[in-house]
Amino acid sequence: MWKPDRGSKLPLYQQIADDLEKRIAYGEFPPGSQLPSERKLAEQLGVNRSTVILAYSELRSLGIIESQTGSGTRVSKFKWGATPKHTPNWRRYAEGGSFLPNLAFLRRIREALEQDRTLIDFASGELGADLSPVEEINRLMSENFYTGYLGYDNPQGFVPLRKALVGFLRHYRNIQTTDSSILITSGSQQSLYLITQCLLTPGDAVAIEDPSYCYSLPMFQSAGLRLFRLPVDAKGMRPEDIRTLYKKHRIKMVFINPNFQNPTGAVLDLGRRRELLETAGELGLPLVEDDPFSLTAYDGTPPPPLKSIDTASSVLYVGSFSKIAASGLRVGWMVAPHSVISRLADARQQMDFGLSVIPQRVAAQFLESAYIRPHLDRLRMQLQFKRDLVIEALRRELAGLVTYTAPQGGLHLWCRILPKVHDHKLLEEAIRRGVIFVPGSVYGSDSGYVRFTFARARAEDIGPGIAMFASALRIAIES
Repeated sequence: MWKPDRGSKLPLYQQIADDLEKRIAYGEFPPGSQLPSERKLAEQLGVNRSTVILAYSELRSLGIIESQTGSGTRVSKFKWGATPKHTPNWRRYAEGGSFLPNLAFLRRIREALEQDRTLIDFASGELGADLSPVEEINRLMSENFYTGYLGYDNPQGFVPLRKALVGFLRHYRNIQTTDSSILITSGSQQSLYLITQCLLTPGDAVAIEDPSYCYSLPMFQSAGLRLFRLPVDAKGMRPEDIRTLYKKHRIKMVFINPNFQNPTGAVLDLGRRRELLETAGELGLPLVEDDPFSLTAYDGTPPPPLKSIDTASSVLYVGSFSKIAASGLRVGWMVAPHSVISRLADARQQMDFGLSVIPQRVAAQFLESAYIRPHLDRLRMQLQFKRDLVIEALRRELAGLVTYTAPQGGLHLWCRILPKVHDHKLLEEAIRRGVIFVPGSVYGSDSGYVRFTFARARAEDIGPGIAMFASALRIAIES
C-alpha cells in the first residue's frame, strides 16, 4: 500500500490529496463510489485523522469529492462528466457473483499485515525465509539455464516434474503412481478448487473435519455444496461418523487432512485409517486427502498417507511444495485416476492454459537433487525448535489460561483459551500490541480457540510475540 513520504517537502495532507486525485482519475474510485472514512484512511496511512481531514477538504474544494452527513464521502458524480445513469454500480457488482469473498477475519488479518510489516506473524501458514531452501534453489537456477521453449506447456503439467514426483512420492510417501496419473497445480487450494468445481455439483453434501482449514475457504460455499462436520479428537476423525452422515445426508465426498491436521495437529490413528478406507470402499465414497505436512514429522518418521494403503482407488491425494520448501514457486500436485486427471487438466486449461514452465522445472530439479534430504532434515529440526519456543512462552506467560497439545509435526499449535473471550476483541487487542494470529472460529470451532503458526515468525520474536498476545488476552478477558 502507498504511504506518504515524511521526508518530502510537500505536506502530508497534500501528498494524500494528490494520490487520491490520481487514483480517482485512473478509475480506481469511479464517480459515485464511496471513499474510506477519515478514521480508517488515517489508520491505513499511519497519519493523524486531522491530516486526512485536510486532504479531503482540499479535494472537496476542487469539487472532486462530496460529503453528506450519514452517507460518508464519495467521489463526485459530475466532476468527471458522468451522471448516475451512465455510471455502473460497481459496488453492487463487487458484492455480487457466485464466488464468495474471504471470511471477515481473514480479510482483517491480511489488511493488518499489509499495513504494518512489523507485526509478529503467527497467522501466515507459510515457511519463513529462514526455513526455505533459498540458497539451494538459487544454486540450481544458476547452474541450469533454461533454453527450452517458453510456449504453453502440457495442461497436465511439466512432464519432467511429473516424472520427478513419481520417484519422490514412491521414496518419501510410499505412493506408487505414474506420471499420467499426476496433475500439477498452483498449490493445494487450486487442487481443491478444481475438485469442488468439476467433480461435484451445487447441492451435493460433503463431509469435512471439524475444525478444519477447509472452513476458511469459501470455495465450498461458492460451489453450492452442503458441508457436514466430522469432529476431530486426539486420534483424528471417527470413521463411524461418515456412515451416519452418509445415511442421513447421502454425502458425496469426504475431505480429510490425516497427518498433523490443520489446525489441531492431530494424526489419524492407524486403526481408524484402515476403518476409514474400508468404509469408503463399502459406500463408494471418494476421499480427498490433503497432505501438506507429513514430511515435517519432527522425529523423522512421517505417518503413512492414506493413499499408500488405498487398494480400492478411493483416495484423491493432494500435495504441495509450499509447506516443505517454497510457497512462492506455486507448485502443487494431485494423484488420482487418469479419468479424473484428464477432466481436471481440461478445466485448468480453460482457466490459464497451464502453469509457468520455469518454477515447475526448478521444483523438478530440487526434488531430484542431493539438496532435498538435508533440507527436510534441517526443516524438521528448525520447526521443532520454534514449536518448543512457543510452548515455553505459553507456559511462562499464560499458565492456567490456556490448554494445548504439543504437535509432533506441522507448522501449527492449536490452543484453547479457558476464560470466555470474544474472538474479535482479542484479535484487535493483539494487533494493537504488535502480534497477529488466526482465531479458531475461522476453522469452524467455537469462539475461544487460537491457531498459532510458528513457521513464519523469527525465532527471536516468538517469546515477545506470545507475551504481547498474553497482554492482549488479559485485556480482552477483563473488558
